[in-house]
Amino acid sequence: MLHLFLFLPLVLYKLLKPVNKYYAILMVVLAVVSVPISFINMQNKFAILSLISGSGYPDVFSAAQIQSQVLFYLDQYDNGVLIVSIFWGLWLFPFGYLVYKSGILPKVLGILLMLGCFGYLINFLGNTLISDYSKLGISSYISLPASLGEIGTCLWLLIPGAKDHKSNLKSEIQ
Repeated sequence: MLHLFLFLPLVLYKLLKPVNKYYAILMVVLAVVSVPISFINMQNKFAILSLISGSGYPDVFSAAQIQSQVLFYLDQYDNGVLIVSIFWGLWLFPFGYLVYKSGILPKVLGILLMLGCFGYLINFLGNTLISDYSKLGISSYISLPASLGEIGTCLWLLIPGAKDHKSNLKSEIQ
């Protein structure tokens, strides 16, 4: 599923490049950087599967040691998700800017996407600097613009579809 995330920014690049080529390239680069980080982070889940599969480890480690290692790899996976969330957030700013300027999609979606960028970054800092940050409840409100912007954009592209961007761009230039 992660590899499919490579295609999304490329398709969006083709759609939004006429608005601003620099921001479109930046959007693609920031989104694509997250994919290898996510793949590498999946190694932590595979390590857990290896530990709990029972293939030779019960002979070497006690149940408590295996449980401890499983918890360690779960923590490592969470840390990896935290790191990749930086890029999941950063790519939303140029994407939101392009949506806002394009006229292809509603401007409110562009605003939500740009706010979502800051939501991801605030949640990263909160989880990094404040212990039990996720239990404060504020993280779900801070990530709300990103969720609304991302889901709203997907639904808008699936249901009404993108407006003819060539005529919109010509009218904005004049």
